[in-house]
Amino acid sequence: MSELYLFDDARARTFEPFALTRPISELRAGTELLRRRWELAAANNAAAFIGAEHLASFEEDGAPPALARAAKIPAGAIVANSRFAVALGETLDAKHSAWECDGEICAARLARPLEATALAEGFDLGSLVSGRTPLKGRWISAVWDFIAQLSMQLTDDIDATASSIDSVSKPDTCIGAHSVTVERGASIEPYVVFDASAGPIMVRAGSTISAFTRLVGPCFIGRDSTIVGDRVANCSIGEKSKIRGEISSTIVLGHSNKGHTGFVGHSYLGRWVNLGAGTTTSNLKNTYGTVHFWTPDGTVDTGQQFLGTMFGDHVKTGIGTMLNTGTVVGAGANIFGGSLHPKHVPAFAWGDGEPYARYDLPKFLDVAERMMKRRGVVTTDALRQQFSLAYERAAGF
Repeated sequence: MSELYLFDDARARTFEPFALTRPISELRAGTELLRRRWELAAANNAAAFIGAEHLASFEEDGAPPALARAAKIPAGAIVANSRFAVALGETLDAKHSAWECDGEICAARLARPLEATALAEGFDLGSLVSGRTPLKGRWISAVWDFIAQLSMQLTDDIDATASSIDSVSKPDTCIGAHSVTVERGASIEPYVVFDASAGPIMVRAGSTISAFTRLVGPCFIGRDSTIVGDRVANCSIGEKSKIRGEISSTIVLGHSNKGHTGFVGHSYLGRWVNLGAGTTTSNLKNTYGTVHFWTPDGTVDTGQQFLGTMFGDHVKTGIGTMLNTGTVVGAGANIFGGSLHPKHVPAFAWGDGEPYARYDLPKFLDVAERMMKRRGVVTTDALRQQFSLAYERAAGF
C-alpha cells in the first residue's frame, strides 16, 4: 500500500481566507474533505501534507501533520495535488504511476525518493512522470470554484455513496424524483419536507432535522449537525454544525454556527465560525453583473453572477452584520455593527468598519479555546503556535 502525501501548489496557497490557517486538503468540496477524497482513492490515510511554512504547526482531528522540511518522501509514495477533487469511487491502481485530468497531472507515484524541500510551491508534478492515466474529478482553480461547482459536486457525491449508507426508510414528506438518504441514527422530526426535485439529499447519522425545515436538493447534512428550521438548499453542512434560517448554495466546513435567522447564500464558512443573529450576505449585485473578489494578488473578476462571503476560520459576526457580494472575511476577524462592511475584512480585524482595530492575540486565543472546548476539542500548544504564526503572517496582508 503506497504512502499518500498531499501537496498545496502555488495556486492553492492563494486560496484566502482559508490558506492562512489550513492546508487546502482540509477544505470540503461537495460532501467530503479534499484530503478524504484522496484517502479513499488511495485506500490509505495521508501520511503528511506539503504546504506553506506558516502551517508547520497545523493540527486538527484526523488531519495529517505538515511534512518536515528535512524529511524525504520515499520511493513508491503517491504525491497528490490538494486542489483536485477526485471523484468518489475512483481508485489509484497500483500498476499506474501518474494520473491526469484535463491535461494536468493530479497525482504521481515517485520512482525514487524525493527531498521535501524539492516540493516548493511552484513545483510541477508533471516533471516526475512520463506516462499518465485519466482520473475523474474536478480541478479547483480558484477559491470560488468550491461554490461554483457545488451543485454538480453534491449530486455526483451523493449518487456515488448513497447505496453504501445504512439508511432508514424514506421520510414521509418527499417530493421530486432524486434519491433521499437518511442514515440510521439521524433524527427527523415531523413536518420536515425533503424536496429532491433538483437533486439528491443525504442526512448522516447523529444529525437532527427540526420540524418546519425544508431541505432542497442537492443537499448534504454531515454527522452530528442540527438544522433548526427554514430552507436549506444546495448546501453541504459539515459535522457538528448548527444551522437556522435561510441558507443556500453554501458550504459549512464544520463545527460552525448559524444559530439564528439571516440569509446566507453562495458562501463558505470555515471551521469555528459563529454568525450573530441577522447576519446577512448579499450574493447578487443589483446590476446582475459578475462579482469581483479580493485575492492576495489583487481584485479579480470571478465571472460568477452569484457569490456571497468567504468566512475564514474562527470568524465571529455580531447581530445585524451586513456583508456585500464577493466579500472576504479573514480568519479570526470579529466584526459587528449594522453598516455594510468592506469587501475585504483583514484577518484578525476587530470592529464595526474601517479602520479596523487588530484583535488582541491573547484575547483571540482565549475566545477560541472557549468555543472549541464547547465541542470537546482541546486547544493544544501546537494549535496556539499555529494561530500565533497565522497572526504574524496576517500583518502582511
